[in-house]
Amino acid sequence: MPQSIIAYTDYKSPYAFLAKDMTYELERDFDVTVDWRPYTLDIPAYLGEGKVDDQGNVVEDNRNPHQWRRVRYSYMDCRRQANELGLTIRGTRKIFNSSIASIGMLYAHRLDVFRAYNDLTFERFWKRELNIEEPAVVAGVLAEAGADTTDFAAFADGEGREELDRLRLEAEDMGVFGVPTFVLDGELFWGREHLPMIRRRLEV
Repeated sequence: MPQSIIAYTDYKSPYAFLAKDMTYELERDFDVTVDWRPYTLDIPAYLGEGKVDDQGNVVEDNRNPHQWRRVRYSYMDCRRQANELGLTIRGTRKIFNSSIASIGMLYAHRLDVFRAYNDLTFERFWKRELNIEEPAVVAGVLAEAGADTTDFAAFADGEGREELDRLRLEAEDMGVFGVPTFVLDGELFWGREHLPMIRRRLEV
């Protein structure tokens, strides 16, 4: 039986985007299955919240200087890493609520279109081409990925929302606080930089 790894991710995390393909490679290279689960970050709780206009000018702000330095460094660092991977990361103008897109992930799992949906959502969001807060937009991505979206609206309003909340509580009970987080044999690994260590564990 293949070994299982839980991978927690969030579409509004550039670090989760950078970890996506490396996580796929675990299934390619090892007898392992990756159980992808959404974990919707509450970024304002620890980094404050700010909005910028098209020119990058701050138009709404409740961050302190330390939080702004941390946010600016994070985006600079992610763009640097993305350039090495041939990916595009354009900083968002606000903090998005990614719960609808996360429910879309759960729906995509059910209809066996997860990877196509995951790729489209990550790539377009970080090019500023996708509003992950709009149910109709998320449904459009699901349809493009190959899903029948007839039941998506009802799923998003009911069962999908309940499942998302349940998974968040389960994750936090395990100690998850950020993404990407990987769980292997009950042990947590936070951050893409731990994937080489996970690979070494799987080689044993």
